[in-house]
Amino acid sequence: MAKRVAVIGAGVSGLSSIKCCLDEHLEPICFERSNDIGGLWKFTETSKDGMTRVYKSLVTNVCKEMSCYSDFPFQEDYPNFMNHEKFWNYLQEFAEHFDLLKYIQFKTTVCSITKRPDFSETGQWDVVTETEGRQDRAVFDAVMVCTGHFLNPRLPLESFPGIHKFKGQILHSQEYKIPAGFQDKRVLVIGLGNTGGDIAVELSRTAAQVLLSTRTGTWVINRSSDGGYPLNMMVTRRHHNFIAQVLPSCILKWIQERHLNKRFDHANYGLNITKGYLRKKPKKIVNDELPTCILCGTVTIKTSVKEFTETSAVFEDGTVEENIDVVIFTTGYTYSFPFFEEPLKTLCTKKIFLYKLVFPSNLEKTTLAMIGFISLTGSILAGTELQARWATRIFKGLCKIPPSQKLMAEAMKKEQLIERGLMKDPGADKIDYISYMDDLASFIGVKPNIPLLFIKDPRLAWEVFFGPCTPYQYRLMGPGKWDGARNAILTQWDRTLKPLKTRTIPGSFKPASMSHYLKAWGAPILLASFLLIYKSSIFLKLVPEKLQDRLSP
Repeated sequence: MAKRVAVIGAGVSGLSSIKCCLDEHLEPICFERSNDIGGLWKFTETSKDGMTRVYKSLVTNVCKEMSCYSDFPFQEDYPNFMNHEKFWNYLQEFAEHFDLLKYIQFKTTVCSITKRPDFSETGQWDVVTETEGRQDRAVFDAVMVCTGHFLNPRLPLESFPGIHKFKGQILHSQEYKIPAGFQDKRVLVIGLGNTGGDIAVELSRTAAQVLLSTRTGTWVINRSSDGGYPLNMMVTRRHHNFIAQVLPSCILKWIQERHLNKRFDHANYGLNITKGYLRKKPKKIVNDELPTCILCGTVTIKTSVKEFTETSAVFEDGTVEENIDVVIFTTGYTYSFPFFEEPLKTLCTKKIFLYKLVFPSNLEKTTLAMIGFISLTGSILAGTELQARWATRIFKGLCKIPPSQKLMAEAMKKEQLIERGLMKDPGADKIDYISYMDDLASFIGVKPNIPLLFIKDPRLAWEVFFGPCTPYQYRLMGPGKWDGARNAILTQWDRTLKPLKTRTIPGSFKPASMSHYLKAWGAPILLASFLLIYKSSIFLKLVPEKLQDRLSP
């Protein structure tokens, strides 16, 4: 009998979890509290149902070839970066193609998920759900929680003295949908993440003035790189990752900052990172228009807010902005698992107690997986899919993780070091995309074997190592191998350029010359070769010395 798996949520990670269950011949039942799939990506005019939805103008930050399901590429005529409607259409196509909709129970809220009395032996869960006022209870062999990051808005009013005296409008970005209603108003946006930057830019076209308050500053990057290619595809590459791992951190940091300041000097725009908030991985947002808005004066960058009065905001640098009409908090979200009991509820909110950010460390049976609670430098969709592939194989007994006693001991030790300031919280920064994906892929047995590929298929190996690290790479070999993966990799640039070539001029097309490839890959290849030669020379020098020492009398 197939193991029954409860999947909580039918968003991006929920859909991939259903499919991964089916791939492993498990029996998924998905509970979705709304009336449709897509979760965050299903746009609605209001947020009265308490669910977080995209604002109408949202455009994806990761291009289509880097943010697709690994065995289901986007259609070639889809734009590289798309609005919420296009992206939702893709999710619908994915669900229909793999016949996932019949496994979803819509308008169903999960009330509680509790261990059964014999959990230590069976690993089973009692799941109580409610559909239109009627409650049901069912037993499941495993549970995949796919409710995502954006469940509980973080509105830290207590950190802003005087905010309760403020007479203007106060809202969280969860409530923001369209710029209508903000005409000719002075708006203060608090928080400079991707959402804060997007809302500030959009409101700058209708509001009288937009003030954007940031405590830490940030680096601002474009969606496109030099030459107009999607930036994700140019920088998320295995050879770049290799160089980043062997270069000293100070040199790597200098290179990154020099490149990021090439477009515009962040210090001149008030966006440079505040001292004391420097991270190993610099904070970045994707925004093509923010520097121009600052240059035109429609957005003004401010320091953090010290306090509010009835109509104004006082900032940490002593400046005061009068006649503020609206304050929008883009201060993010907190994890929330109301269906769990303690201590599981609290433990799951701490990333340090999630093994590989998936499995709670305190469970004697690995039958609960948290899918999608990650922050990566690349595509979250691709990351959640690989998490789901790994989790379902563990449910099936095909993969193993260390025992809970060992995981808890390691997590508690790390927590103590963090509290004492001797260790940095690993959950504070975004995780390197390729490193994390390869880590999970190695557990499953689907990590690309680059040396073997160079022997068997040099053309493919070249694209895998020097080209974009697209999700198809994790379908080339091992469990879940997809026969179309090789072709998807070799044609990924065709799908990238297809939606751009809407105006064709006879005789204007020129194939990419060898000089183009030398410019794109020459420097990285030379640097990688130099580092390999340097490391090899040290090795070759040491070997004779060691041999001589051993052979000498």
